[in-house]
Amino acid sequence: MPDNGIRLELRIGRPTTPELAPYNVVDALIDLEVTQQDRERSGFQMTFSLGKEFRNYSDYWLLREGILDPPNRVIITVVVGVLVGVTRPIKRQILIDGIITNHQVVPSNQPGESRLIVTGEDISLMLDFKEKSTTYENQSDSQIVTKLLQDYSQYWLKPDVQNSEYTPTKEKIITTQQGTDLQFIQELAQRNSFIFEIKPSDTPGKNIVYWGEEKRSITPYQPALSMNMGAFTNVDSSITFNFDALKPTEPQVEIDDDTTGQPIPVQIPPSPGQALATEPAKPLRQSILRCSNKLDLIPAQRCGESVLSRSREDAVTASGEVDTVRYGHVLQVRQLVGVRGVGKSYGGYYYVKQVTHRIKRGEYKQSFTLIREGRGATTNTVQV
Repeated sequence: MPDNGIRLELRIGRPTTPELAPYNVVDALIDLEVTQQDRERSGFQMTFSLGKEFRNYSDYWLLREGILDPPNRVIITVVVGVLVGVTRPIKRQILIDGIITNHQVVPSNQPGESRLIVTGEDISLMLDFKEKSTTYENQSDSQIVTKLLQDYSQYWLKPDVQNSEYTPTKEKIITTQQGTDLQFIQELAQRNSFIFEIKPSDTPGKNIVYWGEEKRSITPYQPALSMNMGAFTNVDSSITFNFDALKPTEPQVEIDDDTTGQPIPVQIPPSPGQALATEPAKPLRQSILRCSNKLDLIPAQRCGESVLSRSREDAVTASGEVDTVRYGHVLQVRQLVGVRGVGKSYGGYYYVKQVTHRIKRGEYKQSFTLIREGRGATTNTVQV
C-alpha cells in the first residue's frame, strides 16, 4: 500500500525505539492522512480495519497487541519511483515522525467494517508536556535554546542553533520562561525574527532541530506545479489564488533613551528573505509594538522585522491538489516551488506553507497551500 510505483513504510514503537511495523499491521491499514505545516505542529491520522482473531473473539487483536496505543512513536515514509522494469530515480521521503495521542474505536455490526482510527502529532510534542517557571541571567537567546534542547537528546534530535548575537545583561533584561520549552523556544525565535522547526532527516528516527533565520530557496529541487500546459499539466483541479490586502501590518517601533527617557523611533531593516513577488502588498494597517520601549536597539529592530515579515508573507495564498503518481514528487513544506501556466501576476515561485498527504490503496493525493508577499513573478521561468 499504495501501488502505482509508490511504497509506504511504517515504523511504530516506543518513543525512543520505533521499528518497522509487522506485516499484519500494515495490511490492516486502510488509509492515512498526514498534514505537514511550516510553523504549526504537523499531524497524522491512520484508519485500520479492526477484526477479532480466529481463536480469540474476546477482543480486537490490534487493541490487544497495544502497538498502536498512545504515546507510541510513528514514522511514516513514502518511496516514490518503485516500478518493476522501469529505471528512474527512487525518492524516499519521511512524511512525519510523531507521537500517537489518541485512538478511536468504531465497532460495526457488519463483518470487516469495524475501524480503529489513530491520530497523533509530530515529535515536537515531546517539548510541550511540562510547564516551567525559570529565569536566565546574562545568557543570549541562542545559549538558552541550546541548553533546553540538551534535555531531549534521547529522541535523536540534532540541534542546529544559530547565534542570536545579542546577550542582555541582568540590569537591562532578565529573560523569563513561563510555559513549556516548546512555547518558550518559539517565543525566543519570534523576538529574534527567527524560526524554530523540527524536521526529519534522511535517517528514520533522527530529526534536525533548526533555530535561526528563515532560509527560503529553490533547493531541494521541486518540480513546478503546472496548469494549462497540455501534457505537462500536473495539477488535478484549478489552483485558487487569494490576494488579501488587509494582511500586511506596519509596526511602529520605539525604544527609550537611557539618558532622557524619551522615546526614539526605530527604523525596521528590510527582511533578509528572498523576494518572491515584484509587487509586494503594501501595509494598509499600522500597529504599535508596545513591548519594544524597554529593549535595546538590535532586539527592537528584530522584533519589528518579525512582525512586519510575518504579516505580509501570506498576502497571496494559492491552494490546489496534485496526484502524486502524475506529479512524481513528494511536495515539501518550508521550501519553494514554481507555479506556471496561470499568468505572470500569479505565476512564479511560492513558499510551501502546508501539504496534506492522503494515501490509500491505488491513490496518493497531495493538497497544498502556498504563500508569498504579493503579485508578479520575479522570473520568467521556473524549474520544471
